[in-house]
Amino acid sequence: MVENRPMTLLDAQATAQRLPYPALLRQVREVLADPSVQVPDRLVQPLPGGGSLFVMPALDARIAMTKLITFTPGNAGTPRPAIQGDVVVFDVKSGERRLVLDGPTVTARRTAAVSLLAAQELAPKPDGPLLVVGAGAQGHAHVEAFIEVLGVQEVLVASRSAASAQALAGHARRLGARAKFTADADAALADCALVVTCTPAAGVVLSGIPRPDAFIAAIGAFTPAMVELAPDLCRHCASQGSVVVDTPLAAQEAGDLLQAGLDAAGFPTLREVLLQAQPGRRGPVLFKSCGWAGWDLAAARAAAG
Repeated sequence: MVENRPMTLLDAQATAQRLPYPALLRQVREVLADPSVQVPDRLVQPLPGGGSLFVMPALDARIAMTKLITFTPGNAGTPRPAIQGDVVVFDVKSGERRLVLDGPTVTARRTAAVSLLAAQELAPKPDGPLLVVGAGAQGHAHVEAFIEVLGVQEVLVASRSAASAQALAGHARRLGARAKFTADADAALADCALVVTCTPAAGVVLSGIPRPDAFIAAIGAFTPAMVELAPDLCRHCASQGSVVVDTPLAAQEAGDLLQAGLDAAGFPTLREVLLQAQPGRRGPVLFKSCGWAGWDLAAARAAAG
């Protein structure tokens, strides 16, 4: 008689505890170098009312997972999160369901870990100061990750909601950083070597010209119709610095780059940056992240142990 192991259902807090940033960062690196990793195309099904249903599978030689979430932009600024759902993790050999992780927590933490990896590899000044545009779940995750892993000591927060920005700045101060709200994200670019944009991407939130030593992680826009960065800003980074994308899927999904008239397929991916010798970069670096089930697989690996 075969005895099945019990399945573990983790809430948001328990999921976060399974995903400490150093371990998650290590798994993101390892997923990019693991030849057994397979990531089928994700399914994005539009829903009535403007939301979307995402089905995102991935697997390696040991585990298989699927992230099943809804993305509802209309929930921004309400008590309901914009992202809701679960990540289900299976044992490849036995077929057993091992874990069910909180989908929004996985999404926030794995995205921050990918931005961390890009900053470690690409940022001229990875210790900041940091400007975060957007004070939702992704803003919180990036502030926590950048303070913990990169040692950022100064944070500026911009948001369409001053109250949310003040709350995130207060959270950053409790983590040991100097932090404050800024009403003008473009003006703050002059003071910040690290920038993260993590908004619902319903319109341009950053249009100023970044410093020559700036690193910008733009994560909010993951469809051609979404945008956070002004076209001139993207073109400036492409001509005066460099652009790196998270995966080749950015060629079809990176609204910021596509709306700037840039060929996203011509930019190096994060995998290429890690696996190939890269020449020294000059000028601002734009890292465009659109999301990938491989990042969720990295989180599943970290959580499964």
